[in-house]
This record gives sequence, C-alpha cells and structure tokens, in this order.
Amino acid sequence: MARSTRPVVHYIATRPDGTVPPTDNYLARYAREHGETVPTVNLADHIGQVVDHPSPGQKWYTDKPFSYFHMYTRPGEILERIEDGWPIRLWIVEPLGETGNWRGHYSPYWLMSHQIRVVEETDAWKAFGHRGAQTLAAIAQLPDLARQWATEWAADPEGTRRTYTTWEKRVDRTRALTGWAFCRAQYSRREAALQAANELAGAAAAQAATAATAAGAAPHAVAMIQLRARCLVAGQLMFDRIRNGEYEQSVRALLLGAGLDTPAPAPAPAPALALALA
Repeated sequence: MARSTRPVVHYIATRPDGTVPPTDNYLARYAREHGETVPTVNLADHIGQVVDHPSPGQKWYTDKPFSYFHMYTRPGEILERIEDGWPIRLWIVEPLGETGNWRGHYSPYWLMSHQIRVVEETDAWKAFGHRGAQTLAAIAQLPDLARQWATEWAADPEGTRRTYTTWEKRVDRTRALTGWAFCRAQYSRREAALQAANELAGAAAAQAATAATAAGAAPHAVAMIQLRARCLVAGQLMFDRIRNGEYEQSVRALLLGAGLDTPAPAPAPAPALALALA
C-alpha cells in the first residue's frame, strides 16, 4: 500500500498591514534613501485572487529591493528575512507559473515565483513552527514573570544571586541553550524561529525587570532574568525536540527553569494568548 504524502504548503509573511516586505532589506533601504519607492503588494486585498508581481526581477536573483514572491515551505524559518521582525501576518499562497530557488541546496524550503494565488490568511504563530502557540504564550507571560523574578531578587539579593549562579553554570556547562536548543532548532528547521523568540524574550524580560522595583533592578539581575526568559522560551519552542532519555530531559528542565525558586508556567490557552498580543 502506497504511503500518503502531505501536500506542500507555501507561506508568505507580511507586515501587520498585509503588505509583502522587500526581498532584500539593504537594497530597500538604499532605494528609500535615494527617494525611490519600493513596490509591494497587499495580500489582504487579494484573498482568493491571482496576483502578478508588480516589478519582477531577474530569475531568480535579488537584483531589486522586491524581485519576486519569496515563499517558505518550512514555517519555522519564515522570520529569517522579515525586515521589522514580529509581529507579522501569515498567508498560505499557491505559486503559479515558473518557480525557482537561487540557494536550492542550502535552503530547500525556499521557493520564488512571479505569480501567486492568495489562498487564505492563517495563524501567525505558525511562523514559529510546530510549537509556535506555546512559545508565544510563554512570551506573553514574560512581563509578569520578569517583574516577579525581579521582586524576588530585590527581596533577597545574595540568596537569589547564588541560586541563579548555580543554575547559570549548569546551563553553560550543558550548553542547554547554545548547544541543545540551537542544534535541534537547526535540524528541525526552526533556527529563525529560535532567534526571533530569543530576541523577543530578552527584550520583554529586560524592560519588565528594569521597571519592577523603585530603584530599578541591578544590571546583573536583569542579565540573569533575561537569560532565564530566553531559556524558558527556547524550552517551550524546542520542547518536542529535547525529550528522549534522562539526560535530555534534565537539559529541557534546565531550560524551563529547574533549580530556580519559581517553577516555569504552563502555556496560556490560545484565547488568552490572542488577547495578550492584541
């Protein structure tokens, strides 16, 4: 009996207003600095329609700021080329006509075309891959968590510092974040998702922790809270990839905050997530 294969889904991420970002950010900045308009297409205006590229470039090279429609078949890598980062909107599209890939060997999850059909808008969390909803839920909770962690630090600076130092050494020794999470993200095509999640987690934690106390949290405390936030989010993103065997489970537990005073929270349900990110 023949094994069934999943249909390939093609995604394009857009800015929050629905417009497609440029394919080359450097060329786009250069064009704007010289008074040129960078063309784009608003996918929200073309749901169910066929769209031709407004100014197609050479196949398949980036010779213009916006040379072609750039699609992904592995959603966990979508955020690697987004000029403004998160938040985004995510669309399922169908490539039409001739397609290509200028880095086929290295990026088999890329596809370019000069014509697409806009099928539908889909959940933006998918840009973080299989665990995107849980990852964004953890990020949404970080301001509250970081304030709590900073308050705990201020109440007992020496004791909390010792606890975090012990945990940090274990994270560093096992390479839980830089090794396990990063390598598993590469293998599962979530490298861009992990990088974006790290940036979002670090920024959210730093802002909340710094403002948590009247005097402002100490720089070392903020750095440790940032690391905890980044580890927590990485642990959620890669939860399904770091799980087998006793040692791997200990690494995953470290990412989720094992050894620290406050246990890592369970991800919020999807409706709460939507409200938190609105």
